Formats: sequence, C-alpha cells, structure tokens
Amino acid sequence: MTLLRNSGYWRWSAGVQLNRLPATMAPLAFTVLTTATTGSYRLGGVMMAVFVAAEMVGAVPTGRLLDRAGPARGLVVLLPLVAAGLFLLAAVASAGAPDFVLLALAIPPGLLAGGLSGGFRTLLAATVTEDELPRAVSVDAMIMEGVIVGGPLLVALLATSGPVVPVLAMAVVALLAALLVPRRAVARDPQRTVEHQAMPVAACVPWLMGLFTVGLLLSTIEVGLLPLVQRLGAPDSATSIVIVVLCAASITGSALYAARGKVGDPRLFLAGFVIGGIVVSAGLGWAGLLGGVALVGLCTGPLMAVSSVNLQKLLPERRRSEGFSLAFTVQASGFGLGSLAIGVLPVALAPLLGVGAAVVAVGLQIRKRVTTSDISGVPAEQGS
Repeated sequence: MTLLRNSGYWRWSAGVQLNRLPATMAPLAFTVLTTATTGSYRLGGVMMAVFVAAEMVGAVPTGRLLDRAGPARGLVVLLPLVAAGLFLLAAVASAGAPDFVLLALAIPPGLLAGGLSGGFRTLLAATVTEDELPRAVSVDAMIMEGVIVGGPLLVALLATSGPVVPVLAMAVVALLAALLVPRRAVARDPQRTVEHQAMPVAACVPWLMGLFTVGLLLSTIEVGLLPLVQRLGAPDSATSIVIVVLCAASITGSALYAARGKVGDPRLFLAGFVIGGIVVSAGLGWAGLLGGVALVGLCTGPLMAVSSVNLQKLLPERRRSEGFSLAFTVQASGFGLGSLAIGVLPVALAPLLGVGAAVVAVGLQIRKRVTTSDISGVPAEQGS
C-alpha cells in the first residue's frame, strides 16, 4: 500500500499521537498529583472536569485561530504554550498551592489543547492523497487505541518516580509533538485571507451526529462496565475482559476498513451500533454482553472514519481546523452525556440513549441521500 511508504504520513501520525497522549494521561496524572500534594484524590477528578470543560470551550476558537495563522504554524506555537501551562501547574502544585489555584491553572492548557486535534486533522489533507484518506484515518484510529490504553500505563510507571513527574511528562510530550508537525504541510499552509467562507453547518449535521453517537454509546459502555458486569454476578475484575474485547474489536474494525480502502456506507455502521447497544442493554448474559460490545467496537473505527472523510469534503479549506474542532466538541459532549447517563439512569437504560442517537443519525443519513438525489437527479449511491 502506498500509505505505508508515505513518510509524511508517519511523521504526521507520530505528531498527532503525541498530541493526544497528554489527554489520555491527564485523568490519572491529575489524581496522582492532587492526592500527593493536597491529600485529595477528588480534587484530581474535579481538575480533570475543569480541563475537559476548558477543552470544549476553547476548541472552536482555537481551531479558528489555527485556520487564520495556518494550522502547521499555529500548532508549532500553541503546543509549546500548552507545555508551558503544564510545567507551571506542576511547579505550583509542588509548592503547595491552594486547591482553587490548581483548578485555575488547569484552564489555560485546556483552552489551547481543545483545538489542536482539529489542526492536526487539517494537516492530514496535505499529507495524503484523497484516495489514501479513508485508509489513513482508519490506521490512525488503530494506533489511537494504543495511545488510549498506553496513557494511564505510562502515568502509573512514571508516578513511581514522583507525583509531579507524570504532569511534567505531559508537558514534554507536547513539546515533542511540536517538533513533529509535518514540515511539508508548513510549506503548503494557505496564506491568511480576509475572504469569508461560510461553514456548511446543515450539511455537516449528519456526520456530526455520527460522531456524537460514537461518544454517547461508547461512554455509556465504558463508564458503565462495572455495573454491567455486576449485573451478571461476576467479580469486578471481569471488567478487564470486556475492555479487551472492546479494544480488540475496535482495532479489528479499523483494520478491515483500512484494508478495504473505501469510504463505505455509514448506515451499515450505525445499524451495528443500534443492534449492539440493544444487545448490551438487554442483559442476555456473557454472550450478549461480549457480543454486543464486540459489534459496537467493530463499527466504531469505520463510523469515525467515514464521518471524518465526509466532513473534510464539506468543510471550506480555510475553516477546516475550526470544523474539525467543532467535531471534537460534539463527540466530547456525547462522552459527557453518556457518563452522566450512567449516574442518573438504570444501567439497562443508559445504552439505549446511544441506540436512540444512532437511529436519529440513520434518519439524517436517509434524509440527506433523498435530498441529494432530488437536487442532482442522480441516486445518492451513484453520485457519490
């Protein structure tokens, strides 16, 4: 495959994974830090909530800034600023600062970090060809699974050297990500322009709904793993089995999608979410839980990939960082709502929220295809 020989893609991949690593390290890193410096692990949870809220608030404005400055140039500037904010947080925590100071210092790096993934995703268009894009996004999703698992493991390893070390490592990783921003993409950055390009929000809604569905259903499963397992009368340690199945299925789904190298029909993957979510919710024993989780995992990577590829086709070139940052915010809101659902709904009902979102997303896809066919006079499947 041409993609495997594309050195620019692998440089981009290394940079984007390093950019993601601090976010996967943060929950445990903040908990370790506050437990050691203030004696409160709960403060770490609150700090993470503040950090995520800041990411969501700052994602679109940061994305807009990256579009104006050029995504590569902007990333080279903003990543060191994120690192500086994390260094300051670690230093102040070591000095025994009050709780409210630590919470306040979690805001600046969060505000800047929220839009960085959108900037990196924009650079992917300058790194691979349009034909390579579906495969590139799928391979990225496979590698991201390793980052999600590896972040907490890295924190656990580094914490043996001191409670501040994981946060310092997050800062160092952000600096390394800045060094790996693709150079070829820097040369291809568009010049700053005053030309206004409208954001096609209505056209993007079906794809944003797909990403929201991913966040919503996955979070209800991941956050609700313990009660789902306890419902089967199994010990708490059995949650690791479900996690392994979910991760393995997600990697497999992305690998199959990458091997095919085609965009695919999102309705197929959304149908997998509907069936998988219903099976998980129904309480059909171990076979139902593992089978439903595996089906959701198989469809996760392809659904994210097809949504990302189609968003790129719709977003104006000079507003892509903003658009992808908006997509990040929408998916994050799905994760947040799913986590909240586990806290307020019976465990059997929570996954059905994700099922309902998937049904709505299917309806939007059908409506989009009908509308496209009416406008063009060509069936959507032939015109795509």
